Amino acid sequence: MKIDATAQKVLDRIDVDELVKVALDLGNIDSPTGSEGPVADYVHDWLTREGFAARKVALLADRPNVIGTLPGTGQGRSLVFNSHMDTTIHKDEWWTTRRAADPVFHSAWREGDVLVGNGVCNDKGPMATWLLAAKALKDSGVRLKGDLVLMSVVGEIGVEPVDEFQSPQYLAKEAGTRFAITHGGVGDYALVAEGTDFGLVGVEAGKAFFKLTVFGNDLPIYTPYIPRPNPVERNPNAIVRMAPVLQKLEDWAFEYEKKNRYECKGGVIVPRVNVGAIRGGVPYKITKTVQQCAIYLDVRVTPVQNPLDVREDLRRLVAGLHLEGEVELFAYRPAFEADPQKVEPLASAITRAHQAILGGAPKPAAPPFSSMWRDINCFNEMRIPAITYGPGISVGGGNFGMKIADLVTGARLYALTALDLCNQER
Repeated sequence: MKIDATAQKVLDRIDVDELVKVALDLGNIDSPTGSEGPVADYVHDWLTREGFAARKVALLADRPNVIGTLPGTGQGRSLVFNSHMDTTIHKDEWWTTRRAADPVFHSAWREGDVLVGNGVCNDKGPMATWLLAAKALKDSGVRLKGDLVLMSVVGEIGVEPVDEFQSPQYLAKEAGTRFAITHGGVGDYALVAEGTDFGLVGVEAGKAFFKLTVFGNDLPIYTPYIPRPNPVERNPNAIVRMAPVLQKLEDWAFEYEKKNRYECKGGVIVPRVNVGAIRGGVPYKITKTVQQCAIYLDVRVTPVQNPLDVREDLRRLVAGLHLEGEVELFAYRPAFEADPQKVEPLASAITRAHQAILGGAPKPAAPPFSSMWRDINCFNEMRIPAITYGPGISVGGGNFGMKIADLVTGARLYALTALDLCNQER
């Protein structure tokens, strides 16, 4: 793509100071999953003030998605820009994050040429880039043939109901992109704006969540009566019996990711496994052996896997240790790969924009970018070809800063991508 006079007219309208302001405004509205309402209000008000048609679309009244539209003149391809408004850490979540109340998780600020904050990196910085790209398109007076759909969503961060932790309080993805799509947030293509270090991603991992429970003796034993020595598998305490399960799981997880590695045109999935929680006993009553202990497993899956096969693997693991236990699949969200032929017009438009701004074609995205959950899964499942592409890298690796220059580059890339794709005939 050459940056002709029309394209330059759009790019000249991208206001760097406003981009920084919007990114910091969004980053300073604390919005852990379940508390996205104030961010939705901000985005809705901003879109309305800037002259976009905007509406709230909510499964849960206090957690609306926001959909804005820049209407096309007709007969062109439509494009959805999508980012999520929720962030990862609640201030009282100290059992997952010792520094859960640290400002880096709940606010944003500028340090020289970098914007700092968990929310800026994931995912409000990329959101600000396409908001400003859309504004530049609108303010330039350049008309697109196809609609540009601007979608800010709740519930991209995984919070899944289990045990006593039930919906609506513990509910994420049903309320977010999936709900927005089924209630009008539809386009010919979707670009999910998240950090990929400007690499193209056309596939994302799915996930299967398991509760693996090990049982102790039929009756609890008071501490003074506990017999020793005992082999671990015959220890009366289920917490102790869980120890060899955890050791065996680490070996299994390594073999699992090697066996199920998945490579396709859209990227590489290395499906990893994590023990995310453990429960056994209650801390205020520790005078008897515990009769059951459970661990909660996040098992990532590829588009060709069946979660029931994984469950059978885990059942065999427990049985092989001669332990009494059970394995429950309590959440399953499948992986999807964008059809390479159907997604090609979007991939080509992004590539042309990338060549015009950065030179050369986008590099292959690193496997972690395609081995996590991102909401292109929702679009590709709904037969809307989708790609993840954007500035920065994931906070999953401990990154909490985004260069302003990368945000500006992202806005320019998104503007050119929309200008290209949305002016193609359907």
